[in-house]
Amino acid sequence: MAQKPSIPKGTRDFSPAEVAKRNFIFGKIQEQFKIFGFQPIETPSFENSDTLMGKYGEEGDRLIFKILNSGDFLRKADAKAYEEKDSLKITSSISEKALRYDLTVPFARYVVQHQNETEFPFKRYQIQPVWRADRPQKGRFREFYQCDADVVGSDSLWQEVEFVQLYDAVFTALKLDGVTIKINNRKILSGFAEVIGEQDKIIDFTVALDKLDKIGEEGVKKEMLEKGISEEAIEKIKPIFNLQGSFMEKIKSLKQILQNSETGQKGIQELEFIQNVIAEMPLQTAKLDLDVTLARGLNYYTGAIFEVSAPENIKMGSIGGGGRYDDLTGIFGLKNMSGVGISFGLDRIFLVLEELKLFPTTVTENTKVLFINFGEKEALYALKAIQKLRGNKITAELYPESAKMKKQMNHANKREIPFVVLAGEEEIKQQQFTLKNMKSGEQLQVSSNELLQNLS
Repeated sequence: MAQKPSIPKGTRDFSPAEVAKRNFIFGKIQEQFKIFGFQPIETPSFENSDTLMGKYGEEGDRLIFKILNSGDFLRKADAKAYEEKDSLKITSSISEKALRYDLTVPFARYVVQHQNETEFPFKRYQIQPVWRADRPQKGRFREFYQCDADVVGSDSLWQEVEFVQLYDAVFTALKLDGVTIKINNRKILSGFAEVIGEQDKIIDFTVALDKLDKIGEEGVKKEMLEKGISEEAIEKIKPIFNLQGSFMEKIKSLKQILQNSETGQKGIQELEFIQNVIAEMPLQTAKLDLDVTLARGLNYYTGAIFEVSAPENIKMGSIGGGGRYDDLTGIFGLKNMSGVGISFGLDRIFLVLEELKLFPTTVTENTKVLFINFGEKEALYALKAIQKLRGNKITAELYPESAKMKKQMNHANKREIPFVVLAGEEEIKQQQFTLKNMKSGEQLQVSSNELLQNLS
């Protein structure tokens, strides 16, 4: 007996209705990307391993899907590493390529490779799938789409302001009101590490801090202690665990906490600039909030860090994120190329819109009218009408076989096709069509032009 087919964990099939809804989200995001002046690019689904490895921190590196080399890959494996069971060395000897983990690092590689034919500042958007060997759970998949927008070649903070506005514009277009755009600055996190005297553990510190909303204050403290950060050091930054108030009230508290950190003060100034500009041009439906625990755990952020959360009544991970990465292209040989970018989490946005019933009822509409097939002569007559309707952008199709009427009608009902056209011998004689509304049951005798008018 044949084994029942399945798909890998963390991946999904999409039905026609789901694809239509996903395309609706893509369309709204892409529309705003274009309005804001971003240009589209695409990069390969897999990259050379050394392009990706070491760019996402230790945790990120573990989640990169490696691709085995073609042919007899074991013959070229590192024999000593195999004997010693050194998985890192074995992997590097049998796998030279990997599926992309995100779109930002491939974009940095693209910029370096195409720098001579690129006009800077360069504003690009990219909508493509990425892969992560993560543990599947609600809203977290191993294969998912990212929708990114980035600017490289400018260190102006006006870009950060524009990205806040872009987030607001997209979620307003999707009618997803009440999202929170959380912002922080990597310089503030560096300032915390400086104030507590743990600059050499900045990555361990920020990775732990970023988990505050998941594991709580005690969980964060425990992880920091395990990473070698002293209890005394943790006590010094205790106020940040429960920082409350408005954006500017939090800024005021930060100025006090980071008064002895020049780096931290610089981060505060950058956040103040962004907040002051946004205050002059209030957001449409989103809220901008300062979250000093926001770190996102990625090595390449150097300035502003963004993360977007769904409305408060929806339990969901972040639906967007990004930040400033001043030195990302430097690792590929192109120095002094500042960049900043954001990403939209399509799959989580889909789940939020579904839960809140925000998809328009028309989004899943496909075929508007089905022509019943009575035989060869009738089918030809029907196809001529169908061609005319399609020429006027009306979705129409002919049932492929002259099956029983009941079967064809059931087909229309199951696919939720709102209209059916019957064109038998009598209709052909009179050069007419019988148009049936499948919801009301009403039937009309119409000419070719009247058919077009009724369906338009």
